Amino acid sequence: MSVHGMNHFTILTDDVDRTIAFYREHLGLEPGARPDLGFPGAWLYAGGAAILHVVGGRMREELKPGVIDHMAFSARGLDTRLAQLDAAGIPYACRQQVGSGTWQLFFFDPNGARVELDFDASERSS
Repeated sequence: MSVHGMNHFTILTDDVDRTIAFYREHLGLEPGARPDLGFPGAWLYAGGAAILHVVGGRMREELKPGVIDHMAFSARGLDTRLAQLDAAGIPYACRQQVGSGTWQLFFFDPNGARVELDFDASERSS
């Protein structure tokens, strides 16, 4: 048996609705079907796959980063995303990767999870 792909990431939160709104607005993920798991939460989808699981009912003090540094997504529309983050007052770091030219955009979600969006080298940052 071998791994053939990433299934999903899980975010812990004290505010499920705020977390859903953040990922809808800034990543375009959409909430979808989720089984009754016996605790609050949501599954957020991209391309028909539930790639981000949100687990609610946590205390703010429990939302501590672990050994995973960040989650990365492939994205399109760099300049639009930068303008959106600016308008929302969300701090970010944007850099172009040496060699590949991939644009990497880093920012934090409301729970303190670091998100990376990777854009094709052909996209230009203003």
